[in-house]
Amino acid sequence: MGVDGKEMELEVQRVFIGAGCNRIVNNVSWGACGLVAFGAQNAVAIFCPKTAQIVTTLPGHKATVNCTHWLPSSKFGFQANNLAKHLLLSGDADGAIFLWEFSLSEEKWRNVRQVPQKHKKGVTCIAAFMVSPTDAIFASSSSDGAVCLWEVKTSNSNREYELLLLDSVFVKRPMVALSLIALPGNSDYIALALGGLDNKVHIYSGERTGKLSPACELRGHTDWIRSLDFSLPVSVNGETATLLVSSSQDKGIRIWKMALQESRNDSKHEASLSSYIKGPIFSVGSSSYQISLESLLVGHEDWVYSVEWHPPQNSSAIESECHQPLCILSASMDKTMMIWKPEKSTGIWMDMVTVGELSHCALGFYGGHWSPSGDSILAHGYGGSFHMWKNIGVDLDDWKPQKVPSGHFAPVSDLSWAKDGEYLLSVSHDQTSRVFSPWFNHISTDDKEAWYEIARPQVHGHDINSVAMISGSGNHRYVSGAEEKVTRVFEAPISFLKTIKSASLQKFNAANDLPTDMQVLGANMSALGLSQKPIYVQASPELSEKGHEGITTLETIPAAVPVALTEPPIDDQLAWHTLWPETHKLYGHGNEIFSICCDRAGKLIATSCKAQTASVAEIWLWEVGSWKAVDHLHSHTLTVTQLEFSHNNRFLLSVSRDRHFSIFHIQQSETGETSHRLITRQEAHKRIIWACSWNPLGYEFATGSRDKTVKIWTLENEGSSVKLLVTLPIFSSSVTALSWLALDQSSSRGLIAVGLEMGLIELWGVSNPKAENTVPSASLVVRFDPIMCHVSTVQRLRWRNEEKSEESRRMLLASCGADHCVRVFKVQLKV
Repeated sequence: MGVDGKEMELEVQRVFIGAGCNRIVNNVSWGACGLVAFGAQNAVAIFCPKTAQIVTTLPGHKATVNCTHWLPSSKFGFQANNLAKHLLLSGDADGAIFLWEFSLSEEKWRNVRQVPQKHKKGVTCIAAFMVSPTDAIFASSSSDGAVCLWEVKTSNSNREYELLLLDSVFVKRPMVALSLIALPGNSDYIALALGGLDNKVHIYSGERTGKLSPACELRGHTDWIRSLDFSLPVSVNGETATLLVSSSQDKGIRIWKMALQESRNDSKHEASLSSYIKGPIFSVGSSSYQISLESLLVGHEDWVYSVEWHPPQNSSAIESECHQPLCILSASMDKTMMIWKPEKSTGIWMDMVTVGELSHCALGFYGGHWSPSGDSILAHGYGGSFHMWKNIGVDLDDWKPQKVPSGHFAPVSDLSWAKDGEYLLSVSHDQTSRVFSPWFNHISTDDKEAWYEIARPQVHGHDINSVAMISGSGNHRYVSGAEEKVTRVFEAPISFLKTIKSASLQKFNAANDLPTDMQVLGANMSALGLSQKPIYVQASPELSEKGHEGITTLETIPAAVPVALTEPPIDDQLAWHTLWPETHKLYGHGNEIFSICCDRAGKLIATSCKAQTASVAEIWLWEVGSWKAVDHLHSHTLTVTQLEFSHNNRFLLSVSRDRHFSIFHIQQSETGETSHRLITRQEAHKRIIWACSWNPLGYEFATGSRDKTVKIWTLENEGSSVKLLVTLPIFSSSVTALSWLALDQSSSRGLIAVGLEMGLIELWGVSNPKAENTVPSASLVVRFDPIMCHVSTVQRLRWRNEEKSEESRRMLLASCGADHCVRVFKVQLKV
């Protein structure tokens, strides 16, 4: 669309997505296509283990995504060699299940349909087995006590999928673990294993297209069953059998053998008592099966949340033939994953490989998964983090940690670019602040960049609400405010400055020279997790040795070992060794800090807190350097939701829940004294004002509100009055974030990024011609594709550089949202 008579065309590309995994047990699935699916709040996120990047998020769910399952999963990878399209199932906390299609050749996603007759409560588990490379049967369990069995059939003619409800089973106590398999020796019949809150494994069996009936119960576990997995048929002591592995909160793992009994001519023949001692027997059709306890695996010290058989491998050139390795992966809340195999000589199951035991940050694993080839294992932890190991050994196993995506696991409340734009800092209700940066590939010649989390400056004890990088000269510093009355100041240590220099390959000025007087190498976490103490370069070796000797249990807080990173770090390094020291605390507010901003010269900080009265809703001004409160600004009666200084730092704009905006004239004398004058206080919207943004080169500003409008205003008569220039058309939902980019030096043309409560982002072109008797105009330039956007409220938008340079047509826009995601977009100006 046109702005100021000029056509403006923009191309928007996704650069980066940072997100953590929902803290739910069955949330992750590794598909035969090589991609990993997981739930990130209400979205299904997809990441590629090879590049360690989240490639997309799928919108559609209205509640937290509880579980995902690929069709085919890594377990059936041997059937998927030439498969053009893969399917993905996802279930949420409202009981809805979605079916997605992924085209390998086009790398495109399609929301096929929502599974009809949804569960009445949240979906807890989805399990499936492939009838053919394209058709599958899957089961879903829910907190409502129902277990549903579905069939997915592919129609090659019109790319549609037929979903058929085969049966529903209702149980007294909810089931949280499922596994499906075709019965050995009779593929027309299936077995469904259920596990849940009654400590028993329930086996149901029946025809593949008919009703299921209870077959037997397996007793032995003494706590909730957490995970079940059937193997493909194997040969055990000369008989064909399927093995079922179960794990429980009783810390134990049990392997059950389901063997085909010899066929009897006399159908009325009763089994002898001795045959039942091995285990229960059930009949399906003309066949009988006996289930017996094969082995008990003891080794974990806490709840075992997941067990999974090694994926079957092709045993010949014929794709349909495969070999099932006798190998199990288990993941536990004791912070370890174990690989179990039977010893060759005795046949006793032993834990051959243990990984994760040195991790102090995972706080336990919620699940473990094999890659389709079986050479990598992936865990997701309590802190929303992923942990991956790859076997790089040739003759002997040698499992090494690998890079994985990372991000927040709770709503991301605010973000801020570094003063020169070389990295992005975000804060979240997961009580952490994180630094994301492009890490330029040393080998690549075309300057391709991949973004990673490179530091975690603050790991706090309260939810963090706001953050502001301090502009101006000097070291990297930022100010953050959390659900506490204290504002905290942090400064980058030497280890971070060297890391950012490696990451950027000295592409940014700030990283070229390290300060010579820097004595702080990193920071250590305090016992309560509220403040971070500096580690000095000249620290005595005795102290550091004592710190290491003190680690006697896994619960002990380890001493940080800050080092300059030469490659993107893994989660263990991020959680402990990349902290920034806290340099100052700013006391004054009576309630929790809500909003922070810094002026563009790096001399003043403005802060506000949650408020329900005028006396508490005051804005405090702090002087950078002395860190003293230099002024209190009174105007609002309720919480000030956002603050922003004008381009020349003369004016401070504030917007509030009281539906008013205020503009203060800020004056600093030569002696350093700060004074203010309230220019205007105006009721601008009918509902809460959530966002505001100045024109970076002028005196125009925008406000966005819950009343679904954006209004553009200007300061007139040298700041003595305010005039409404234009009101944008009503948006589809509340406006929660705004960011203004100047497109030319004349300040007449701009681009406003608008973030909405439903997660969508739009870019509007704004023109304010300087000629008299001309009307300012605003028009929609581009509406982001929903698959690129957030699925919940956009909390903040920030352009990397608020002024587009004349020679550059490429701008970066960062956003964060309640969907736990940090996103970076590249906006390319075509004209």
